[in-house]
Amino acid sequence: MSSITSLDLAHLFIKNIFSKHGLPLSIVSDRGSLFVSSFWTNLCQQLKISRDLSAAYHPETDGQTKRVNKILEQYLYNPAGNLSTKIQSVQQDVKRELEAAINRFKRYADKSRASLPDFNPGDVVWLSSKNIKSTRPTKKLSERWLGPFPSLKKVSTHAYHLTLPSQWKSIHPVFHISLLEPVKTSTIPNQNQEPPPPNINEEKERWEVSQILD
Repeated sequence: MSSITSLDLAHLFIKNIFSKHGLPLSIVSDRGSLFVSSFWTNLCQQLKISRDLSAAYHPETDGQTKRVNKILEQYLYNPAGNLSTKIQSVQQDVKRELEAAINRFKRYADKSRASLPDFNPGDVVWLSSKNIKSTRPTKKLSERWLGPFPSLKKVSTHAYHLTLPSQWKSIHPVFHISLLEPVKTSTIPNQNQEPPPPNINEEKERWEVSQILD
């Protein structure tokens, strides 16, 4: 503040402190020329503000200044330690969350694997229509399961190659096991009938019925 006058100091206090927080009961400062000037002294007297001046080169002689300085010293000294502690705490929290997520995923995966069927070559299965484009006007009118189709071979632990109809030229015949369901056969003789193939024709033009007349 060596470049300002005591009048400038008063304006700064009025603009930044008095206007926002009101008049203080006291102002703690060092014995700089601005704070011991006659103008500043008279201003504080007129506003009934007590001036608490610390001893030169020894601010600890003033109680409030000493407390403020101690707080500042602690603040400047502790951030590194506090930051390190917080980082360690965050790392531990993240590690716990990751371990919990991995355990949840493992339980889900184990449960899913346990519930998945295992097919042999030649087994007949239903195929989910989830990823098959239907010719029906809406998805709700489409069959949930297509087939059944014979399982030609096991490609991997979770994928099978199916024997698809010849008109399904654009559909890749390998499917994940989660999209397949075993066909349940009846134990009653002559009750198992061969179902017709899915009505999917990619070559001929189709017409949608718009109205049925009596």
